[in-house]
Amino acid sequence: MKRDHLVHAVRERLVRLPPPHASHYGVVPARPPEAGIALTEVLSRLSRASQAIGRVQALAEDMEDHFQISRILKRQEAISSSAIEGTNSTLDELLAVEDAEDEDARSQVRQVRDYAVLLDRLVPEAQARGPAIFTLDMIQRLHAEAMRSDSDYRDVPGKLRQTVVWIGGGGHIAYSTWNPPPPDRVRDCLLDTIDYLRNEGLQAVHQNLVTRMAVAHAHFEAVHPFRDGNGRVGRLLLPIMMAADGTVPLYLSSYIDAHKDEYYAALKGAQQQLEWAGIVGFLADAVIGTVDELMVTRRALKRLQGEWIGRRKFRKNAASTRALDVLTNHPVLTVKRLGQLLDVSSAQASQAVDQLVAVNILRERTGYQRNRVFVASEVLTIVNRPFGAEPALPERPNDATA
Repeated sequence: MKRDHLVHAVRERLVRLPPPHASHYGVVPARPPEAGIALTEVLSRLSRASQAIGRVQALAEDMEDHFQISRILKRQEAISSSAIEGTNSTLDELLAVEDAEDEDARSQVRQVRDYAVLLDRLVPEAQARGPAIFTLDMIQRLHAEAMRSDSDYRDVPGKLRQTVVWIGGGGHIAYSTWNPPPPDRVRDCLLDTIDYLRNEGLQAVHQNLVTRMAVAHAHFEAVHPFRDGNGRVGRLLLPIMMAADGTVPLYLSSYIDAHKDEYYAALKGAQQQLEWAGIVGFLADAVIGTVDELMVTRRALKRLQGEWIGRRKFRKNAASTRALDVLTNHPVLTVKRLGQLLDVSSAQASQAVDQLVAVNILRERTGYQRNRVFVASEVLTIVNRPFGAEPALPERPNDATA
């Protein structure tokens, strides 16, 4: 880490690292700024982000549970956030673990599942408790649960690091771009992040939600409180902050994954130069882009459902009819799982699946006679497309008649 890359106020926070890295220095981040921040250059982007959040709020008001717009969005968040850290899974694999009850999934898929399950639990908890949810114990439990399936993790999941870490440099601290604080300063620095997350200071008056998300995220990543998994935990905190604020949570990791260079540059600017406008503007763009993507996806799924209805005569309230609404959130499932979701008997669920297979809404993918898994592949085609790509409705097969 080169000193001349650091603004004077950051250089003043340098402390010598412990052996065997005593010839290097780490940065003890100052407390996150609570007063107003110079954001003139990104005010228009912040305004558009607030409008985008308002669009989602209006949409959510018409839904039964507006803090969980889509189960699939959480799964995509888990996949994208994990991919940024090099842990790769596909949406198909993840849904198979959950809905098709695949207990033989590889370690990386289980890690992504753990991330998604955390969101399922913590988003409603944050909505209920508000910013009081943020405690040292909560952050440590968040890390412990997110990392529990990572067999390569060398520390105890959830335990604050006791070793020196650095960012960048290809494994050599001499070439790093950022050296977080030494282990004996980590706890106090993380408590500064948590105090800011609880939103009890001047930031509640001077900073809007997107600004607070950006500042908290940059500060958490600067502290780097764990040996690994900090990026995952830092991105988990973003939708949790939104829910704690009473706002419908957005899942921004797909945008971040598609714009990684800009993301890392904005983090570096905030941490090395205290240039907060860059990371605030990036998070504003992430909100805008994510909401736009959400709206495009919802419209495409509505069109797909309309096309499904034209494939056969669906009886009102029949299990097969009700399944059409279920499949957009559960596009990979078993007969047993569909029966649970619809609260119908196994025979009714099996009949519904047979009817949907007959018109190519579902297809069986295992080839087995038992423990069969069914996939709504047209849903996966829409929701699993690259970020920003136009959804293409698959052409209806010629034999899709009833």
